[in-house]
Amino acid sequence: MIEITTNSEIKQAIFEKKPIVALESTIISHGLPFPENYNTAIALEEEVRRQGSIPATIAIIAGKIKVGLEQEDLNILSDPKSLVEKVSRRDIPSVLQTRGNGATTVAATMIIAAKANIPIFATGGIGGVHKGAETSFDISADLQELAKTNICVVCAGPKAILDLNLTMEYLETHGVPVIGYKTHELPAFWSRNSGIFGLKSYQTASEIAEFLSLKWKFPLSGGVLVTNPVPSSNEIPEKQVREWIIEALEEIKLQKIIGKEITPFVLDYIRIASDGKSVSSNISLVKNNAKLASQIAIELNKKD
Repeated sequence: MIEITTNSEIKQAIFEKKPIVALESTIISHGLPFPENYNTAIALEEEVRRQGSIPATIAIIAGKIKVGLEQEDLNILSDPKSLVEKVSRRDIPSVLQTRGNGATTVAATMIIAAKANIPIFATGGIGGVHKGAETSFDISADLQELAKTNICVVCAGPKAILDLNLTMEYLETHGVPVIGYKTHELPAFWSRNSGIFGLKSYQTASEIAEFLSLKWKFPLSGGVLVTNPVPSSNEIPEKQVREWIIEALEEIKLQKIIGKEITPFVLDYIRIASDGKSVSSNISLVKNNAKLASQIAIELNKKD
């Protein structure tokens, strides 16, 4: 059995049965530029604490799986000069074997959080079915993890660069509930609207926690996706985002970019095209998700 290292704060929270929220580390190493990535990592943990839960940022540092990071760990993850791998399910053994540094994606964070018995996880946006997947079969491991791992993922919807309709179809086929927080429409990461309706809408964290409790106590295995629209003050209109994505995908074809390098490329393209507004929007939405996740964790903790 591979040991999972927890810091003193997480150890104490587990002992005292306090609510804990898992946070991923890909946003630190691969999602945001420096120094916004470091500042955001700190801000997310502060937001979780402000609501009353304990933050547990997850990463692999020098070949050790860590749940709850120290200052030096965040320095490594946020430094553009550090060699930090983007780690999904398939990459975990390799990074452990080479004693490398790894920033965990949604899928990898879910796996580790589940092993640490932390059922609530806040992120920015999930991966999904990429455009053209009918020929490329490019589907994120995040979706498979949601189908089988008992974690509630709070996000601002699937990343806008994806085929949102096919992503929703995939989740439905695999029995993953998709909840809208105060909305029946699927949010699309930077945008509050996607034109895709039909989500089960809940108005409070308590209602969501009750849903989770009933699902897992039945038991029905697998995750739950809670979608939380980006605050309206930081939204980028869906039409504008769609135009940028079309341009970025054309550039991807020209440069023959494939696999897990696609998402970082598109995010950086849109950052430049939006004069940095996509970064401020990303930071706003992930803080908003951390806030809701903390509230859900508190409510779920009452039901255990």
